[in-house]
Amino acid sequence: MIPKNIIINAAHRAGFDLVGVVPATALAEERKRFEEWMIEGNHSTLRYLERNIEKRFDARLLVEGSRSIVICAVSYLSHISRGYAEGCRTKIASYALARDYHLTIKEMLHSLAEELKKVSPDMQYRAFTDSAPLAEKSLAVRAGLGWIGRNSLLVTPQYGSMLLLGELVINEDVDIYDEPVMKDGCGGCRMCRDNCPNGAIMDNRLIDTRRCISCRTIEREGECGAINLDGWIFGCDACQSVCPYNRRAPLHGNPRFDAVIDVTSLDEDRWRQMTDEEFARIASHTPLTRAGLERIRANISNKG
Repeated sequence: MIPKNIIINAAHRAGFDLVGVVPATALAEERKRFEEWMIEGNHSTLRYLERNIEKRFDARLLVEGSRSIVICAVSYLSHISRGYAEGCRTKIASYALARDYHLTIKEMLHSLAEELKKVSPDMQYRAFTDSAPLAEKSLAVRAGLGWIGRNSLLVTPQYGSMLLLGELVINEDVDIYDEPVMKDGCGGCRMCRDNCPNGAIMDNRLIDTRRCISCRTIEREGECGAINLDGWIFGCDACQSVCPYNRRAPLHGNPRFDAVIDVTSLDEDRWRQMTDEEFARIASHTPLTRAGLERIRANISNKG
């Protein structure tokens, strides 16, 4: 059995801002809600969500012998996270301006795991960050990190919603497990809904991905058709930049999430004239490579 205080201290040393621990159990209510959302077709072209649903909501089926899940969160909030200048037509979600979080958080999780193995040498684990079917936000809520906001994202009182999540699924028990936050910190605020350019945020705190700019600028377009991208060329921060929690949260403190792209120097002409080699030099090891230069140019051409 691993003491929870050991996990918390090790997670902070690894660079995480928040950490919680829950037992590896089935998330029945969350699975039901997810399946109802999909039945209504709100996942549109995200067909991969249809696979491994049982594993997504029960880590014991994803990782044999799992007993506990350590859920970690780190802020990426920057000045650009709070909004671009009016009329900007080359907006990029602020998380994508830094090194690809999949790489960085995986490194942080392995660092955390190595510390825990010093306490429990027989501990086995798997590390995840948006890289396998695992209900990250639901687990974070169960671990007491925050609540699901009106825009369907995890919102925390200390750091708002501009957070990246990572998990360690381990085969050890922990002496103390966390409990959910029994409150809705959004209250009557509707700023995220009111500021979504296409009304993608539904009444039930779920997203219609057919109208979501973040989905439409990154994922496969399929048959959804064009929508107003509102100047976004990769991802979208519209529903987060106006959130009161993000307006007053501290800027990120982990230098691993500093921007490596100077987005203010990349206007429409610069993107159109950019060569593949220059794109590789500028965007290498960032999430922008997921879309690629051709897709980004197509997003720029969509004036909405």
